[in-house]
Parts: sequence; structure tokens; C-alpha cells
Amino acid sequence: MQSVLNFIQQILSTPAILVGLIALIGLLIQKKDAPTILKGTLKTILGFLILGAGADVVVSAIVPFGDLFQLGFGIQGVVPNNEAIVSLALGDFAVQTAGIFALGMVANIVLARFSKWKFIFLTGHHTLYMSALIAIVFSVAGLSGWQLILAGSLLLGLLMAMFPAIAHPTMKEITGNDDLAFGHFATTGYWLSAQIGKIFGKKEGSISTEDVKFPQGLSFLRDNTVSIAIVMFVCYIVVAGVSFFHSPTAANEIFGGTNWVLFAVLKSITFSGGIYIILAGVRMLIAEILPAFKGISEKLVPNAKPALDCPIVFPYAPNAVLIGFLCSFIGGVVGLLVLILLGHAGLAAALILPGAVVHFFCGATAGVFGNARGGLKGCIAGSFVHGLIVTFLVAGLLPVMGSLGFANTTFSDTDFTVVGIVFGNLARIFSHTGLFVTVIVLFILPILYNYTIGRNKASK
Repeated sequence: MQSVLNFIQQILSTPAILVGLIALIGLLIQKKDAPTILKGTLKTILGFLILGAGADVVVSAIVPFGDLFQLGFGIQGVVPNNEAIVSLALGDFAVQTAGIFALGMVANIVLARFSKWKFIFLTGHHTLYMSALIAIVFSVAGLSGWQLILAGSLLLGLLMAMFPAIAHPTMKEITGNDDLAFGHFATTGYWLSAQIGKIFGKKEGSISTEDVKFPQGLSFLRDNTVSIAIVMFVCYIVVAGVSFFHSPTAANEIFGGTNWVLFAVLKSITFSGGIYIILAGVRMLIAEILPAFKGISEKLVPNAKPALDCPIVFPYAPNAVLIGFLCSFIGGVVGLLVLILLGHAGLAAALILPGAVVHFFCGATAGVFGNARGGLKGCIAGSFVHGLIVTFLVAGLLPVMGSLGFANTTFSDTDFTVVGIVFGNLARIFSHTGLFVTVIVLFILPILYNYTIGRNKASK
């Protein structure tokens, strides 16, 4: 029995298989013929695997950048990393996490069916990470057994429907239609970037990141693959050079015996190649998942929309992806400097180093959201503020996670930190029964609204 449960958990926690199953169910509901079902399911899985492969390539190119930054500038502190803390949490909370994960997806479907939030969250790994966070916080709050799993799954289902709803108004501006939703637990930061973008607005004469004009002699920079590689090379050559001359022995361990200039060239081109692969995977995934999802939308959850991972927006504004990453990273550096100053004043206990991975994936996405609402200026300002807020939210979460026994690492993306801070502190205030009841009420409220106030508004 345990092996069967482990097998089911692995299926549900493997994003490509989960999305493939959703496509399969949708095509079966539509009673498509066997060849169409096979092709649609396999190409959906393939698109997600290609997207994941591109993300792995990007990570392999960007992680050394963060390591060289720390080495070159001699700063030590906490580097937020979702994977690291989840791997630690699963050692103590595996059963609770698995229960919340499985039932949370059911709760998401229930909420999508009976509330106005018609979103099915399909980013499997983020669902798993949020399950682990909730399991940790609720365990410390005194919940256990079926109460912990029930409350945790209801909260997870609520978050899986709520955050895509928050992102959706801007998502419609990004994509130009209402077919696709956004499912990534860093939506708080993206929403904030969009609000910053609205300050600038799309005024007469303002330009989008995609409208940037290059001089005739620099027309080759219109090719996003080339421009990304060149910009990343400039960034890489700086941190690699500073690291090499500051600490040659330690830097050479990162370089792996490769000359530091050649290392910068290879990693910057690898980074650009990874972006190219991600965009190819996203295009294939969208082409297959939307028609397949039509069956679920029509039969199980009318008007439902698939909420997908953050790279889903990258093809809509490739220039904003690069600008967003750079500005978010700069925001992270500025945030670090502020924490250093606060530390000297005795007001900050830990330094939060800018993690290259979170500032790329989340910062780039924040850039796309900022650009959708405020063009180039919105992209720059929104992603910069995102870099700041990521740093300070992580610093705010660290004491909570420290009290839970995870002082050396913490979650990185904004929704994890916001949920962790809010419910981590509620766990200190409420009794475990009070927290249990609060979560149930929060889950039921959107459904009650839909059948009372929402229905009355619709009838007018």
C-alpha cells in the first residue's frame, strides 16, 4: 500500500506527468480519437519537459554567477532556496506534505467549480513546495493528524485558486486574451510590479520593452538570443574577473579549470541557449494544453482556465525578461546593502544575498508584468521593486523559519514568504483549534460570496 501511495505521489509531484494527465483527461472528456489523444498527451508532456530542460540549462549557467558574486565581493549570508528547505522539511514532514499536496489539488478543483475563481493550478513543483511550508507551520501551531492535513489542503486549494485570480487581470493584458492563467507562487511580487507599472501607465509616447529601437549598426541586437548572450557576458565578465583577481584559487574551483574569460563566454551563451529552449517548450505546451483543457473547462469546471508556470509569459515580452532579471538583481543588491546598514545599527540579524535563480525566474516575470502595465519604465521600476521586496520578505520570514528549526535556509519566492509570515505569526497567536476554524472559514468565504453577493451582482 505504501509503495502504491509513493507511486501516486511521484506522479502528482512530477509536473510534466501531471500536466500530461490533465491533457489526457481533457481529450478523453471530448471523446477524441485515439491518435489525437496520444499525440496531444505526449506533446503536452514533451513541451513541459523541453521547458524544464531549458530551465535546467539556465540554472546551470546562472548558479555560478551567484557563487562568483559572493566570492568576488566577499559577502556571506543566507541564500534563499526553495529546493533546499523543502528537501530538509520532507525529512520530518513527508506524510503531512504528501497528504496536503494530494487533497489540496482536489480542494482547488472544488473551489474552482463553486466559486468565481475558475483557475486550475498546474505548477506541480510549486504546489509541493507550498504543501511543505504549510505542513511545517501548521505542525508547529499544534495541528496534527487529519486536522493538519484537512486544514492544510483547504488552505493550499484556496491559494491555488486565489493567486491566479490576483494575477489574471494583468495576465490578460500580457497574452491579449482570456484563455490562459498564471500559476506560480510568487504572484504577490508580480502583482506589485504591475501596480508599480500602472504609476507610469501607457501614456502617449511611452514605449514597451519590445519597441526599443536599435541603431542600424546594432540591428543584430534585435535577435533576442544574441542580445541576451551579450548582456549576460558583460555581467559575467565583471563578476568572474573580480572573483579571479580577488581569490584565484577559489575562483578556479568554480571555473573548473577553464580560463575565466572563456568561462564567462560559455556561460553567457549557455544562458541564452537555455532561454531559447524555454521559449520553444512554452510554445509547444500552449499549443497542446489549451485545446485539451477545453474538455475539463466544459464538463468538470465550466469556464476553467489552466494556470501555468512563470516561463509561460516569457515569449510575450522577451526583452522584458532580460531587463526584469537585471533590475531585480540590482534591487536585491540594494536590499542587501540596506540590510548591512541596518545590521550595523543593530536592527538586522541576517544578510539575505541576491539569489540568481529567484531573481532570474521571478525578476524576469516581474519585468513582463511591469511592462504590461507601464511599458519600459514600468518594467524597470517594477522589477527593481520586486528585487527589494524579495529581499525584505525573506528577511522577515527567516525569524519564523528559525523558530521552526530551519535557521540556515528559507523559502525565496514572495507568496511563500507572505504565507509563511502571516500564518507563522497566526500560529503564535491562535490556538490550534482557532487556526483550524479560521482556515475552514477562509476556504468557504469565496463559495458563499459566489452564491450570495456575487449572484446578486450578476443578476442586476
